[in-house]
Amino acid sequence: MIDQVVLLPVIMPLLGAGLCLVLGRSAAAQRLVSVIVLALVVAVAGFLLHRADTVGPQSVDVGGWPAGIGISLVADRLSALLLLVSAVVTLCVLLYSLGQGVAEYGRATPLSVFHPTFLVLSAGVSNAFLSADLFNLFVGFEILLVSSYVLITLGGTDARVRAGTIYIVVSLLSSVLFLVAIACVYAACGTVNFAELALRMPDVSLPVQHVLQLLLLSVFAIKAAVFPMSAWLPDSYPTAPAPVTAVFAGLLTKVGVYAIIRTQTLIFPDSGMNDLLMWAAILTMLIGILGAVAQSDIKRLLSFTLVSHIGYMLLGVAVGTELGLTGSIFYVAHHITVQTTLFLVAGLIEYRSGTTSLDKLGGLARAAPVLAVMFFVPAMNLAGIPPLSGFLGKLALVQATADLPGFLPALAIGVAIATSLLTLWAVAKAWNRAFWQPMPEETVDRDHTDSLHGHGRPAAGDLRTSDIVEAVEDTRLPRSMAVPTLLLVVVGLALTVLAGPLFSLTERAAAETLDRSPYVEAVLGSER
Repeated sequence: MIDQVVLLPVIMPLLGAGLCLVLGRSAAAQRLVSVIVLALVVAVAGFLLHRADTVGPQSVDVGGWPAGIGISLVADRLSALLLLVSAVVTLCVLLYSLGQGVAEYGRATPLSVFHPTFLVLSAGVSNAFLSADLFNLFVGFEILLVSSYVLITLGGTDARVRAGTIYIVVSLLSSVLFLVAIACVYAACGTVNFAELALRMPDVSLPVQHVLQLLLLSVFAIKAAVFPMSAWLPDSYPTAPAPVTAVFAGLLTKVGVYAIIRTQTLIFPDSGMNDLLMWAAILTMLIGILGAVAQSDIKRLLSFTLVSHIGYMLLGVAVGTELGLTGSIFYVAHHITVQTTLFLVAGLIEYRSGTTSLDKLGGLARAAPVLAVMFFVPAMNLAGIPPLSGFLGKLALVQATADLPGFLPALAIGVAIATSLLTLWAVAKAWNRAFWQPMPEETVDRDHTDSLHGHGRPAAGDLRTSDIVEAVEDTRLPRSMAVPTLLLVVVGLALTVLAGPLFSLTERAAAETLDRSPYVEAVLGSER
């Protein structure tokens, strides 16, 4: 009976979404339902991680249908850890969005679309992490697609609709390719269940295995924004509202990374494509960070660093050893937290100053010292400054890569180190221009003025810099937005303080993932 708990992270948000629709005219009721549901998901995810770590993978066959016929959900150390981290981040983003909604639209205004859609997004993420077959994983991705399209176009502005169109077209193309891949896998193996595929795939001829693997890798590479299939991300994410961009950046690409880890280790453990994955990791790191250093907008800069750091996670998968996979899992948990935090901080900067353009920002360290700290800490963590968790994850990945002989691993190490240094340069430039240097002495255009007016600031004609500085200093950050962001900053620091236990957990998760037998037995039973 306790195995049924695995269903809850998927079922509870869906039920909460339905309840939010019923309560669509009551903003307070919607907020209460959403917070309670996601808090319960955090508690359940923590329980599942404890069970997976102490007892073993937790599996449930939905509706009592056996694996291979019905839907199976599995919470092993890998999926349960990512489920817990994603649940904590999702809850913090929700709390931030509540504060933003209250600050911008009033306490009594119901956001009837946002809350149910956000809960459906949470259900899709949970379903993707827990899914034990390819088709249910596809369903999880489609839930993410539908809900994310609604969220990314909130407000209906031209920029958001345009970005949403790019996002939906790319996602639909990857979904079609995913269906083709699922059909090919079923034709070759007679099943789409992960555990059964682990047993049957070795009997498939090697050329067919390579075709199936390339199809799945192409799908998941699009979802994870791996170069050269990453161009859609920097154009899609920055235009969305801050909490939407934050949850997208923190979670959606990581679901693609998780799918790569799961299929590579469980279905194709000896594929011989590690060199291809390593090249993809190298190019993703390099192209992403070169795009980041060229940006003059904080949101676009962070979007390119998001692409770049996907390469670190892919590098550990390409290495294929226990240490490499440990580094990847650790880095995924770290990056979900840190990248989400930075996008929330970017939202606070935009709320306070009316822009995220570095050409129009300055002097925020004096006007908002707490905001300056909230940006500086996760930014340094993202850059990998010792002894923060970003440094520890990168160190494990570099050590794992250094154990391999040859030119390609050496090149990967060089690119990884260069990417880390360029990340430091990019975020330090952003912090310096936005927080340390004085605001540029130039006339601000009317669009900027209008955005300031939306927060109760003066908006008559063109404002001089001194007027904007005075308006900014008179406006305090809403606590309901600042506190969740600060909480995520603390969570990011906790990953450093608790790096020893967390790294041990990711080591056990990597060993279990590479072993495969605990997962297979949890789904099919020991007799299979």
